[in-house]
Amino acid sequence: MKAVHNHPVLADPALDDPVGQSLCGRHAPLARRIGKAATYLPDVTTFATVSPGSGPEAWEDLAALLGPGELADMFSSPADPPDGWAPVFSLDGYQMVHLGAREGSPVSEAATEPEAVVLGEDDIPDMLALIARTSPGPFWPRTHELGTYLGIRVDGTLVAMAGERLRPPGWTEISAVCTAPEARGRGYAGRLVNALVTRIESRGERPFLHVARANTAALALYERLGFEVRTPVTFRGFRTP
Repeated sequence: MKAVHNHPVLADPALDDPVGQSLCGRHAPLARRIGKAATYLPDVTTFATVSPGSGPEAWEDLAALLGPGELADMFSSPADPPDGWAPVFSLDGYQMVHLGAREGSPVSEAATEPEAVVLGEDDIPDMLALIARTSPGPFWPRTHELGTYLGIRVDGTLVAMAGERLRPPGWTEISAVCTAPEARGRGYAGRLVNALVTRIESRGERPFLHVARANTAALALYERLGFEVRTPVTFRGFRTP
């Protein structure tokens, strides 16, 4: 998997710090901050950030913001914490950007029904149940407040979902792409991602997403949908001292 380097949008620095750029921009109403550190409100998401290039004082601000012994989910930030911050997880992945559908690689159109619908407050229990079954990544009771989430129901049961998460200037991240095991192979994930791409681009923004490097099936799907790797990333979390 090679990153692409010849498209002008790839140089946008907003993509280098998507959490920080979102928290100081369109997601500012969902932010908590102390000094040079910020994170999302509880039950929205666990992502946190420290000001790029700042020193140990920013990590002290983050520790004060989160409290002792709490998870600092640093997403794709390459910043290293000072001594005393215990590693919790590290996962290699990719940041991908949508550059247009690849010619000759259409997404299956076999699934034309049922219709994708916008998910809201009343759908939260079903969204959380699907997340628990499929484990696409972090999702909490208020994560849906980050953007629009779409779903597909079969006989009343939510079987597929995808939505908008981080929103740095000019961009919207597609996330929580998941399909129940019994509904896979019907093209639902591709339909939902394509629907979100259309929504995002209609606002004059560009879609991007993140995916675990080991998730080869998702990587193949996203490539067919017109996404290409911008850069490798490592998702990391630490325990505050």
